[in-house]
Amino acid sequence: MNGSPSTPISGGEAMVNALTAHGIDTVFGLPGIQLDHLFNAFHDHANEIRVLNARHEQGTAYMAFGWAQSTGKVGAYAVVPGPGILNTGAALSTAYGCSAKVLALTGQILSGAMGRGYGMLHEIPDQLGILERLTKYAGRADHPSEVPGIVADAFRAMHTGRPRPAAIEVPMDVLEQRAMVAPVAPYEIRHPEADPDLIEAAAKLLGKAKNPLILVGGGAYDAAEAVRELSAALEAPVVSYQNGRGVIDERSPYALPHPAGAEYWSTCDVVIGIGCRMQPERMMWGIDDELKVIHIDLDPTELVRISKPEVGILADADTATRAILAALPKHNSARASRSEEFAALKARYWQRFHDICGPQMAFLEALRRALPEDGYFVDEFTQVGYVSRVGFPVYGPRMMVTPGYQGTLGYGYATALGVQAAHPDKPVLSVNGDGGFMFTSNEIATAVHHGLPLVAVVFADGAYGNVLRMQKNLHDNRVIASTFTNPDFVKLAEAYGADGRRAETPEALEVQVKEAFAARRPTIIEVPVGEMPEPWDVIRPTATRGSKKG
Repeated sequence: MNGSPSTPISGGEAMVNALTAHGIDTVFGLPGIQLDHLFNAFHDHANEIRVLNARHEQGTAYMAFGWAQSTGKVGAYAVVPGPGILNTGAALSTAYGCSAKVLALTGQILSGAMGRGYGMLHEIPDQLGILERLTKYAGRADHPSEVPGIVADAFRAMHTGRPRPAAIEVPMDVLEQRAMVAPVAPYEIRHPEADPDLIEAAAKLLGKAKNPLILVGGGAYDAAEAVRELSAALEAPVVSYQNGRGVIDERSPYALPHPAGAEYWSTCDVVIGIGCRMQPERMMWGIDDELKVIHIDLDPTELVRISKPEVGILADADTATRAILAALPKHNSARASRSEEFAALKARYWQRFHDICGPQMAFLEALRRALPEDGYFVDEFTQVGYVSRVGFPVYGPRMMVTPGYQGTLGYGYATALGVQAAHPDKPVLSVNGDGGFMFTSNEIATAVHHGLPLVAVVFADGAYGNVLRMQKNLHDNRVIASTFTNPDFVKLAEAYGADGRRAETPEALEVQVKEAFAARRPTIIEVPVGEMPEPWDVIRPTATRGSKKG
């Protein structure tokens, strides 16, 4: 480890040493005066840690989020304090909602001026308090010797219990100050052991179940193999919505799209939620005394947040699911294959998606054909993106990145750059609307500068389409502030040095995307579209049981 306790080092060097000790080899960042000595240290340790800059602070944070979600590892970014860190707030809230391990690093004004209201450059009141409300852990180092311990605390927080972002601020004088700094060993990750009595109770319930159902979320990504084994043992379908897609290959008949899961919910007798909140299912599909709930989660508050399950297991998803698999055989009976039944149910809903959202589905199927099996898909809040939640098959864990319940408009393109940086040799596809894309379109320059061959599709209708539809249909045609003027996206891409393309049909789009992947260059593909069918009857099915049914 660089910088032994016998050699004084700067606070910036202490930070770089602590980051590399915890496995960080890439930081997305923008320099500035309060971070001078951190970026000096990055420069001096360029063989150990690389810095990818962006054109806006929000871009660095979204890129860190994309890195974290697509790898399961910590995505780190560094920006100046005050307006710099505030510009990353939307990305931090998205990471919080998606339980992503994102580490925010920021500076501070001079230690002696903090809290005095002098009006120093980038000074805001109680920055640490703001960060505490957007993260699971926020800490400040007031001396270089404190840096390793605070970094270790941040990593401990991100890897203990429910993962969520963390933040560290260091005053500019502390980053410059030289001192004796003793390294702190990385935290050993330990999860609570599952209660064997609860494992046995879960196995007994599942073994007796006639129509068991498995719900998975982002917490099940690292339990994919165990979930597949449980599905096979129970002849049970697996359902996910946004985070959790691909835990089971969605080409399998046992991977049901979310709306089909709502129909199956009506006759389900035991449901097991693995690493997911089960919020839309329990709160929107309806629940009654006939449905028994098993819930596996690392966050104890989730086990009682909506309703108390029959069996609530505090443990990581893989360990608990494997323990249930080990206990299941003595309770489980031989089960006939239900693959044909589930395939038929799935096909019926696939047809429904086509019937209601035909234009979106045509584009999605073209994109699925164009994206190789090992490729990553990053959605956005746009008409095609909405339907992708149910109508775009995902083949593996973490291969679809979404903003979850935060619904962060404009997050997609910059996030996809982070995914591409994390997987430089894999194809990455970003699907955007023209409204959201313009939030971070300046990051085309970042893609070109760093040679990130991201392929981004922009569906252009000249409006915030969902808002425009609501204004027309729900508010007596009070259309206001929902339409806009676009640039020529092909020329915009070319102005930045990227490839610009245009496609007007799903067939043409498939060809353009394939050619773009083959070219291995940053590419923007504009797709002019008109108003598309409303997708919400497809995406949000009505309640199928309990007092809400009907």
